[in-house]
Amino acid sequence: MEHLAFGPVRIYLGDKSGKYPDGNQVVVQGADTRVAFDTPLVAQRIGDDLDEVDLLILGHVHEDHTVAMGRLRHAQVQVHEADLAAAQSWDGLARHYGYPAPVLAVIREMIAREFSWAPRPDATGYTDGASWDLGGGVRVRAHHLPGHTAGHCALVEESQGVAFIGDIDLTGFGPYYGDASSSLTEFQRSLRRVRELDARIWVTSHHRGVIAERAAFEQALARFAGKIDERNDRLLGYLRERPHTLDELVARRLLYPLGFELPYVESAERRSIALHLEQLQQQGAVRVSGEGVYALA
Repeated sequence: MEHLAFGPVRIYLGDKSGKYPDGNQVVVQGADTRVAFDTPLVAQRIGDDLDEVDLLILGHVHEDHTVAMGRLRHAQVQVHEADLAAAQSWDGLARHYGYPAPVLAVIREMIAREFSWAPRPDATGYTDGASWDLGGGVRVRAHHLPGHTAGHCALVEESQGVAFIGDIDLTGFGPYYGDASSSLTEFQRSLRRVRELDARIWVTSHHRGVIAERAAFEQALARFAGKIDERNDRLLGYLRERPHTLDELVARRLLYPLGFELPYVESAERRSIALHLEQLQQQGAVRVSGEGVYALA
């Protein structure tokens, strides 16, 4: 496949610049070691450049980032310790998602079929600031940026300043924090911290692909972060009309348009709306009754 090259870093863009369900693949070649960051669907079409990697470093664990994890059995797998259990077993991934049991049953079959998901019980954990010396002056460092998942990290190849920022993906959809391991507050903190990375090139998992200008990155990041405020405004608008229960708010949707259906959508809406309501309560903007009815404070 054709790819973009920045020194030792090769970037293979997935379908539509990695739009979900695909993603963008990063491979880094040192003098001694070749590593891959995640493995999206495009990994199935790359060939030897990916198949011969020595190490797979996961920026986080979700089905669309682990497509070749089961196939690359010769390669060691490492993931931030907060996401480690989700890479090691289905039970760990199920807790990571946190969906109801009937939804998880459907999801398990879907990700095996569509994403070739397979656990790696031999995967090991890394921590914030972990680094990998690949030889020849090529070094990768992990920067913990949680929120999307508890263990979500940016992976930076330091000689070229190429930052793989994963699912801080700068899409028009905005930040996703709909799983049990997600955190709205930590995502907001990570959106501030990602600006501080020593980087000249930013690579997203999805849709945006490669950004090579600081001004364009800052602009895209501001729009992406602004989606959180837009969601708060929409929730407050619902409550301005009348008080709502959480079930009623979930039915009106916050993340996804009405009529868009995937097995996890209702669970993601419920988790995300609950996180917003919790934050709005802490800010004194929303109150909740003993019957679970939310209203403007």
